[in-house]
Amino acid sequence: MLIKSLTKYDTDLFYRLYKLTQKRDCRGIIWLSKTGDGYLYLVIGALLWAFEPEHGELFLYTALMAYALELPIYVLLKKMFKRPRPCDFLMNLTAHVTPSDKFSLPSGHTAAATLMASIVAHYYPSFAVLAYSWAALIGLSRVLLGVHYPSDVIAGTLLGVTIATLSISILG
Repeated sequence: MLIKSLTKYDTDLFYRLYKLTQKRDCRGIIWLSKTGDGYLYLVIGALLWAFEPEHGELFLYTALMAYALELPIYVLLKKMFKRPRPCDFLMNLTAHVTPSDKFSLPSGHTAAATLMASIVAHYYPSFAVLAYSWAALIGLSRVLLGVHYPSDVIAGTLLGVTIATLSISILG
């Protein structure tokens, strides 16, 4: 009963958010979502490693270890849950982007963005609000684009924070 109720709430919230983008130009949301594709993380890590002597090298190593841990866990969770994406499961719905795989739980974009935000917040606390806000917007963008439910984003956030915390505790 509780799971059925949570699933209904999750689906209802998805529809409310997704409807905000129907028949609208989503280029800005798509661009925001693409900032979570992974290239930006590598650029940030490389720039900090090259030009920031205090924490740059440790930041890069922490991020590399975190992503090396997060990626296989993310893939394992996707295969374990096999939750269909809303754009593939719900009627009369077309995603604004083509997802990279067929399962939605957890949101990999959100996990990676939250992981990066957590590591940025640890080494550069003055950028914490900016980093976490960006990660939250990445998660929201995935729902607005029709490829994730809100609970996928929550699961991705939890995965990102957990792996970042573990990596920081080992290297940081």
